[in-house]
Amino acid sequence: REALQMDPQQRMLLELAWRAMEDASVSVDTLARVSTGVFVGVISHDFERLALSDSRKINPHTGLGRSTSIAANRVSYTFNFRGPSISYDTACSSSLVAVDAACRALNLNECDTAFAGGANTIVSPESYIEFSQAGMLSRSGKCHAFDARADGFVRAEGGGLVLLKRFADALVDGDRIRGVILATSVNQDGTTAGLMAPSSKAQTEMMQTALESAGMEAFDVGYVEAPGTGTQFGDP
Repeated sequence: REALQMDPQQRMLLELAWRAMEDASVSVDTLARVSTGVFVGVISHDFERLALSDSRKINPHTGLGRSTSIAANRVSYTFNFRGPSISYDTACSSSLVAVDAACRALNLNECDTAFAGGANTIVSPESYIEFSQAGMLSRSGKCHAFDARADGFVRAEGGGLVLLKRFADALVDGDRIRGVILATSVNQDGTTAGLMAPSSKAQTEMMQTALESAGMEAFDVGYVEAPGTGTQFGDP
């Protein structure tokens, strides 16, 4: 009965955590013996709307099953992880903000390993209506980021988790290292032309902070993966 009331995003995160452990060749017991944190970005409340749409079907498991705040806790509870366990909702930046938080927790020795990432599912139409009313969704059904044809973004489902560890510890333990995060940075646009209007100045400052923390210059970067909104308003 509890599983039937669980947001599919929580289920997805459980599966992703297991896959991350398999990829890292590390057991649940090993991670349960150390301080393992879980940091996830989850923003969709679609399942919550469905769960509360018929009051006759609400039961003792509904509250926790629908809650996005429980998403990280569900992973920690299931696998007996006792490090920080936090869910983030910062809209489309949620998963990367979760990665930033995980890196900070590792650097502060608040945990020894950390799962970081997020999940997103689309199971009801209300969010589509909200976004379309705001003019955010592409009429053409294609996301033309940084393009003169940009007319909005296209929604999608999916998820991903990475298993993070301090680099020195990973070397000592002989772990499989897929990549190294040199630095992260988070800030806010402040006052702009509108609540959702971006600030190129603030975004530039954030990237400069990350580069300085990593001891790098802009010309050292050879590849950029950017979250383009695909709108004339947001991309500039």
